[in-house]
Amino acid sequence: MPPPGRSPSRFPSLVTRQRPYRCAARPVFVYPMPRPAPALALRAGPEALALLRERGLRADDVDVLPGASGGAKWLALAGLDRFLFGEFLRAPRDRPLHCIGSSIGSWRMACLAQRDPVAALARGHHAYVHEQRYSPRPSTREVTDVLTRALDLLLGPAGVDEILAHPWARLHVITAEGRGLAASERRLLLTAGLALAAAGNLVARRTLALQMRRCIFHTAGDTTPFAHLADLPTTHVRLTRDNLRAALLASGSIPLLLDGVKVPGTPGGVYWDGGVLDYHLDLDFGPGAGLVLYPHFYAHVVPGWFDKGLRWRRARGANFRRALLVAPSDAFVASLPGGKIPDRRDFHAFPEAERIRRWQATVDASARLGDELRELLATGRLVDAVRPW
Repeated sequence: MPPPGRSPSRFPSLVTRQRPYRCAARPVFVYPMPRPAPALALRAGPEALALLRERGLRADDVDVLPGASGGAKWLALAGLDRFLFGEFLRAPRDRPLHCIGSSIGSWRMACLAQRDPVAALARGHHAYVHEQRYSPRPSTREVTDVLTRALDLLLGPAGVDEILAHPWARLHVITAEGRGLAASERRLLLTAGLALAAAGNLVARRTLALQMRRCIFHTAGDTTPFAHLADLPTTHVRLTRDNLRAALLASGSIPLLLDGVKVPGTPGGVYWDGGVLDYHLDLDFGPGAGLVLYPHFYAHVVPGWFDKGLRWRRARGANFRRALLVAPSDAFVASLPGGKIPDRRDFHAFPEAERIRRWQATVDASARLGDELRELLATGRLVDAVRPW
């Protein structure tokens, strides 16, 4: 401004010779917001990848749905299971869907085979997170009682009959029948049997048969696609109203943590957690025109419980030629409480209230997995996100 009392014309440099304002002409750079890291990691065997490229992922193309052992890890898949069980796999089907699982994986498959799988999942998640309360040093009897109540809540009053009468879901429950020392319910003998099994497993998985034998309880009758399994001695037993609950409980009965289970209608042996033999289900799924859709909490597969620390035993992909594995990505896992998937050690690592808070937060956060898979299917971008197995 000119000094007071002075005319603006006497200061032409301030008015008539003003330089034009240049800032508006400068280019404006708009930096795009970074896209969030994918929540899912997808791997496909060569036959599965060829089918996905040909016609995408369709519910009616899925022949087998595996569910791995892993205890509390299933909570990280809650949102993915809700989408798969409650939406994607509810489409009309022309052929059966064989649902096979060990331990908590068999409980997940039992949810799918009920009339309202989302409601069954909700009951199971609530029971697993909020109803598991133990004394400071629980006995195997106490742990067995608590998890029996959780299983009863998951099944509800009609779950057993709904599973047995389901129009297309065929449930397969993997258990491990104890043999030798592992058939004993005496802690010292059972411990010795497990030690022998672990030592023999270092040499070859087939040595596990000296202590345990795979037993699959199922509703598939003569149509089971797993009758050919020969990697370990395997027996097949029909699921009935009398043995279904016991078979599911046995499938999750970790030796030394829970009591062994005697299943009605069997010769009278003791049955243990199916994950001891088939931890992540590295099974020969056999030939077929359809897909093995594998929602899993890891992007890798470990054959048996004793193989967890043996990296060279991880599945190489031979059994997953026609499989699509869908798992949480590393970025998603890093976003969970503590940057990890829940596991059994949380009972010792955190006070009860904190453990419950973390587990429930994981269930809530897992909705993102189902949302992302739904979007990939709706936009046709699923194949672009898959990497070869």
